[in-house]
Amino acid sequence: MNMPNSFLSPAQLEAAAEQLETAERTRTPCRQFSLQYPGMGFDDAYAVQDAWMRLKLRQGRRVLGHKIGLTSKAMQRAVNISEPDFGTLLDDMFYRDGAAIPTEKFLQLRIEAELAFVLGRPLSGPHCTLFDVLEATAYITPALEILDARIQRVDPATGKTRTVIDTISDNAANAALVLGGRAFKPQLIDADLRRIGAIVSKNGEVEETGLAAGVLNHPAYGVAWLANRLHRHGIQLQAGEVVLAGSFIRPIDVVQGDTVVADYGEFGTVSCHFG
Repeated sequence: MNMPNSFLSPAQLEAAAEQLETAERTRTPCRQFSLQYPGMGFDDAYAVQDAWMRLKLRQGRRVLGHKIGLTSKAMQRAVNISEPDFGTLLDDMFYRDGAAIPTEKFLQLRIEAELAFVLGRPLSGPHCTLFDVLEATAYITPALEILDARIQRVDPATGKTRTVIDTISDNAANAALVLGGRAFKPQLIDADLRRIGAIVSKNGEVEETGLAAGVLNHPAYGVAWLANRLHRHGIQLQAGEVVLAGSFIRPIDVVQGDTVVADYGEFGTVSCHFG
């Protein structure tokens, strides 16, 4: 990924990627990059993310899609940004509906509900629209995104909370995803995607509810935004890739022993258990 305005040197980018890899492997979060490198900007954060993903690819992982985060205006205002962020989905992140998620693989788990778009043909910017997304989508399915933090959420020395720079570096906090529910072709249903909702329960108690309109007013806008954003770096969304369009609930903290069920009404349920 070409990052012409990167402040960090190639050696610093590789060192940051190694820190993330070590944090994930040892389940010990590393120090915030925003503190280690106070001059970091958004280009640096994406360059760190890219260096980490390239490290994963060298280890044999494969890219199967992308995720979009921070899609709601409330979340963007909370972290002082004006657009969503994005990360990469790798082959070892995917779980089936009802899966037992091994908590020993992760550090600080949270979960969100969203819609996953599976592309039937490539999508590219710079002028990708909502209608281009709908025409290129093979099907849409309910999904749960599992978030993690390989970077300290709060610095123990200063009490400083991590910034969006840290979250972007950390693959936009993505760790895994669960696909389930009823897959449907957007061209063949008489339903407003904006009004698809989810009731999300943890251990039998409702924790969050939301509508897909919370994602940029329409979840397909998120996918169009991503196609246009990636165009700056010469990247095209490919046929067969999965795109998590963005959460329409607040993140829910989960620990070992928790079971999460997201009920999407006529579009089915998707669930997982943290073992």
